[in-house]
Amino acid sequence: MTYPVIDMKATGNRIRQIRIGNKMRVSDISDYMGFEYAQAVYKWEAGKSLPSVDNLYALSRLFGVSVEDILVEANRDDEFEKAV
Repeated sequence: MTYPVIDMKATGNRIRQIRIGNKMRVSDISDYMGFEYAQAVYKWEAGKSLPSVDNLYALSRLFGVSVEDILVEANRDDEFEKAV
């Protein structure tokens, strides 16, 4: 068994896909999160950073998906992509 690692770039792409699938804009997410600027959301989607645990939980509630549906583990088959 190997130690699980989150793929930041793929997770960012996943956040973007789910956002677009929900017909949301980046500004919708930043407003929901109470961010003054949308920069954090752009960084998440670009794979430059990951949301905090609190923000990840909030995203899951906003999108109506589980946290596991948002996160992408590095070096594994992506079951979510196959389902979409």
